[in-house]
Amino acid sequence: MKFPTLTIGKFTPKYPIIQGGMAVRVSTAPLAGAVAAAGGIGVIGATGMEEQELRDEIREARRIAPNGIIGINIMYAAKEFSKIVHTAMEEKIDMIFTGAGFSRDIFGWGKESNTPIVSIVSSAKVAKLAEKLGAAAVVAEGTEAGGHLGTDRSIKDILPEIRKAVKIPVIAAGGIIDGKGIAEVIRMGADGVQMATRFVLSVECAVSDAFKKHYLNSSAEDVVEILSPVGLPGRALKNNLVSRIFSNDAPKPKKCVSCLKHCSKSFCIMKALTNSRDGNIDEGLVFCGQNVHKIKDILPVKAIFDRLITEFQQA
Repeated sequence: MKFPTLTIGKFTPKYPIIQGGMAVRVSTAPLAGAVAAAGGIGVIGATGMEEQELRDEIREARRIAPNGIIGINIMYAAKEFSKIVHTAMEEKIDMIFTGAGFSRDIFGWGKESNTPIVSIVSSAKVAKLAEKLGAAAVVAEGTEAGGHLGTDRSIKDILPEIRKAVKIPVIAAGGIIDGKGIAEVIRMGADGVQMATRFVLSVECAVSDAFKKHYLNSSAEDVVEILSPVGLPGRALKNNLVSRIFSNDAPKPKKCVSCLKHCSKSFCIMKALTNSRDGNIDEGLVFCGQNVHKIKDILPVKAIFDRLITEFQQA
């Protein structure tokens, strides 16, 4: 079995594998650069970053992979959405992935700067709208994904519907952790895959050792859904904060920096994500995909790619 050719705008990676852009500062330049250097598309999680920080991250990723493909991921729910998008475009980012809401304006901005826009969608209806407005591709994300979720339906259910609805490339996402999983969605019509959770357990991912150990020690029963202050469900691992969220006893924000357009203020998601990244796991929110418990090692990105390629060919 051979990999399909994935072309987004003028960019065609060696392998149709996109590393999901994870905020807050989970997927930064070292990870995105390593993925791009390995032949995939490396994505910086830009939500929560300041403008100069994002510029620095993009430039560092370019240094790591001067001939690679680098993108950013930005949540539409972020208050500084427009500012971050335009900053990335000024830095000549290769492409922009966006979800957690839907922006119509971004397609016009992308056209002006010749930047491919990839919408993260969970239904054929939104996929068709994205294509109509000018999306270069869509990521079809099922409920198996980590972080904020746009559906309670499996990728195996929504992928055929989205594939049938649009002519642009369709990238499958949600619960894919190995080459066998890649082969399964490719057979279903996907032009490529987006994987995030597998790349957290890489040497290059910048999260704390405690964060990675929490992944490694997880079981299927530890993976739960919480309601995020963003207004969407989110998939995460059980810990002290998650227990408090379930008990409606999560700590209220003490100092709100207004990072979101709309926030329930049930707890501070920015602080929760920063805590987990930095190793304060009990007080952090550890986002993950549904199949996190099946990953049992930490490898360099290049070794992850080698394994994915072998598994895919065997499948």
